[in-house]
Amino acid sequence: MRRTPLTLALATVLVTALPASSAPPAGPETQVWIDVATHSMAGMPDMGMLGGLAGRMMGGEKGPQGYPQSRHIPATQGRLLDIALHNRLKPGVPAEQAVPAGLAVGKSLSLLPPPPGKNVEEPREHEIRDIEVTIRQYWGCGATVRPGQPKVMTLKIKNGQFQQNGALAPGLFVPDRDIDVNPSYALWPNLKNNKRVGERSSMVGQHRITGDGIPASLQFDLGQNADFMPKIALQTRGELTDSIGLSWQPVDRAKAYFLNAIAMQDERNFTMWSSAEVPGAGHELVNYLTGSYIDKWLKQKVLLAPSTTSCAIPQGIFKGTAKPGQQGGFASLNMIAYGPETNITWPPKPTDPKQPWDPEWNVRVRTKATTVAMLGMDFGDMGGMPADEGDGDGKQDPEKKEEGGAKKLLRGLMRNF
Repeated sequence: MRRTPLTLALATVLVTALPASSAPPAGPETQVWIDVATHSMAGMPDMGMLGGLAGRMMGGEKGPQGYPQSRHIPATQGRLLDIALHNRLKPGVPAEQAVPAGLAVGKSLSLLPPPPGKNVEEPREHEIRDIEVTIRQYWGCGATVRPGQPKVMTLKIKNGQFQQNGALAPGLFVPDRDIDVNPSYALWPNLKNNKRVGERSSMVGQHRITGDGIPASLQFDLGQNADFMPKIALQTRGELTDSIGLSWQPVDRAKAYFLNAIAMQDERNFTMWSSAEVPGAGHELVNYLTGSYIDKWLKQKVLLAPSTTSCAIPQGIFKGTAKPGQQGGFASLNMIAYGPETNITWPPKPTDPKQPWDPEWNVRVRTKATTVAMLGMDFGDMGGMPADEGDGDGKQDPEKKEEGGAKKLLRGLMRNF
């Protein structure tokens, strides 16, 4: 990724908001974590060649490249599935997960430990340039900017010295419940298993995991709450100089919604916005959340209620200020619909608290749907490229065609964000 002042400043802001990694929670000797996600790019499915191009540029044509693929904003569209098994009885031993026919990936998935080592790129010396970047922070749905906004922070590096003027609202703490894998796990997807979950795949039905040291009882049924959620049908209206209208159809099983956006006005100015009624909510919320956090943040109006179907970005906050020859004038919007979480433990916890309980295994299944929209981009000009060409059917190689205006813009955006 090309290191622009925007990239450096954005990295500074985002890294400070990331929670520290955590070890797997204590529990039964055998634990299974399953993440089920649906991701889309708003406006892309009906755009023929450009939609296929975006998927290929983000690595979608190669299938799963290893665990995990569904955290935060995925790099490819469609339905995504991550499985992690940790068995303290026989750590790091491969296992096989029999899956229902509706998943459409064959009769089973091979869970394999990650490679013992990876090639690590040697750190390079980077010249630290003098830069100055200003970040503006807005929040809340509405056509106009609210009193007291924005919060403004300027980051400056001069002669190797870092300076900060002003401050943004502190980010919200989001517990880290992701799995930090090591060779003691068995995972899917993996580099030896490139099956791909399809657009109609379903998790509903019976699952069974077998292997050396795996409890014979590790069999469970998943219902609709553990299935892939529908895609978010997000529509956007308005230019960057306007109040941008956002609307969507209710997403089945959604517990709440959250939206956030980052806009680049020019090389030295960018803006962050979120749909929360309170400041501080940012990209760290675009991930799986527990039911207790969803309930708490619904009450605090950090998240939008599941009955919500629209929101508006205040007028003009993303207006471009780029001078001729500079890059600028676009915004990247993320949206998440939080789904249910399923937890299964065997044997079930006794109703009598005095009765001893020593569970053999537990399974956790998390669900979500996410989408990305590029605001301030005109996809109407396809550069003369027919919509029915270059869609991966082998008729024509889109990479050999001359790039049109929208294709160049998309490529440039992905290189800088």
